[in-house]
Amino acid sequence: MSLQAARQPASGSKHRGYLARLTVISTLGGLLFGYDTGVISGALLYMQDSLNMSPVEEATVVSALLFPGAAVGALSGGRLADTLGRRGTLLVCALLFLVGALGCAIAPNVGFMVVARVVLGLGVGAAAVTCPLYLAEMAPAHLRGRMVTINELMIVTGQMLAFAINALLDTLIHDTNVWRIMLGVASVPAIALLIGMLALPESPRWFAIRDRFADSRRILDFSRSPEEADFEYEEIVASAKTAREERSHAWRDLKNNPWMRKLLWIGIGLAVVQQATGINTVNYYAPSILERSGLGVSASLVATIAVGVTSVLMTVVGIWLLGFIGRRRMLMIGFSGVVASQALLAVVFMLPQSDAVSYTILAAMMLFVAFVQCFIGTCVWLLLSEIFPMAIRGFAMGIAVFALWTVNAAISFLFPILVVSLGSTGTFAVFVLVNIASLAFVAKFVPETKGQSLEELEVHFRTGALPIIVPRPAAGETVEPARQ
Repeated sequence: MSLQAARQPASGSKHRGYLARLTVISTLGGLLFGYDTGVISGALLYMQDSLNMSPVEEATVVSALLFPGAAVGALSGGRLADTLGRRGTLLVCALLFLVGALGCAIAPNVGFMVVARVVLGLGVGAAAVTCPLYLAEMAPAHLRGRMVTINELMIVTGQMLAFAINALLDTLIHDTNVWRIMLGVASVPAIALLIGMLALPESPRWFAIRDRFADSRRILDFSRSPEEADFEYEEIVASAKTAREERSHAWRDLKNNPWMRKLLWIGIGLAVVQQATGINTVNYYAPSILERSGLGVSASLVATIAVGVTSVLMTVVGIWLLGFIGRRRMLMIGFSGVVASQALLAVVFMLPQSDAVSYTILAAMMLFVAFVQCFIGTCVWLLLSEIFPMAIRGFAMGIAVFALWTVNAAISFLFPILVVSLGSTGTFAVFVLVNIASLAFVAKFVPETKGQSLEELEVHFRTGALPIIVPRPAAGETVEPARQ
């Protein structure tokens, strides 16, 4: 059987339906990730008075979910994903989401709220590691890009729902404690994730590295044609045997394998540059930014919905573009657009305050969000799920996502301080310089992964020189991978 024939998509509606159900259920973790990070932007406007919060307490409540919450959750989530399995870890995440959401809703004081936000963060961090891994390992190679990036779509959908629910509750409920309902709503998808994951199987690659090859083959049959399952099973068995030989201790593996260290540093770099865009300054502070520009509280909450809608629509566009454009090119376009849109924001903030300027700021924010979500958000999580070898996949993903959440927390905490110190123009000018550096990093270090199975990518990376993989040619054509 030829490689091309083995790579033909599974044709049965049963296979497609199974993959669709698996994707929707597992990405409820992404939905909760998005909702829990986005809802705080509107809830803060009411919590400040209800809990009598100081500016430092406000920053602590926002950042507690990120650090130590999500950062520690990412580190432990990577280990749990390797130990308990991808499915088992997502079940743990569901419980953390449920306990954290209910804790936030009933918080009597700032201290209790911070603890509940840390619990939520543990779930967010672990889910951010595990869900892309699970989808990448469950997906056929030709669907991996689309399936993994559905998680990003669910993240931004969760953020949009948070913005919309905040605005709706602000309109319907005239009570200073409305923030409790805003935060408590997250318990509903948490319960759905918990129930849904009980019906899904473990990753075939996790089974394989534990010598449970019969289980691995059985899981592949759920979503592949027999020919496709046979071919992929052979790849997985060969890769698992190599991984077991190397799989002693993750730190020892990294010490003994320079190519693994290089991939880990690239993964950490990708995580850092994604957050260095400053995207979460918009997600967490958009209503506050617009309120300071002259809009009222309710108008700011409603206007923020436009940011959420932009995120969702442009993520859909990004998922579609991934079928035609390589990961590297997507990132290059994205960071170029981010630099331009942030330069525009820096200029607009210099204009005299007025409603027209407020809506111009909103438009510039939407442009910025469009470039991040379409070209960067869709690619970074996908690349992180693809580049690490089987022997250290969960561990390395955990380290990279730990870096992501640490940078996220630092930027989210420092953003209000920078605005006070440098002004909005100065702050966004700093982001412009940072993102120029990010563009240079992508151009120099990030490999192309489109069109290759996880096992094929590992073989390429093992050579010691990171290849820029050319997408698989049509039948009869031959294209050699170009080396960096």
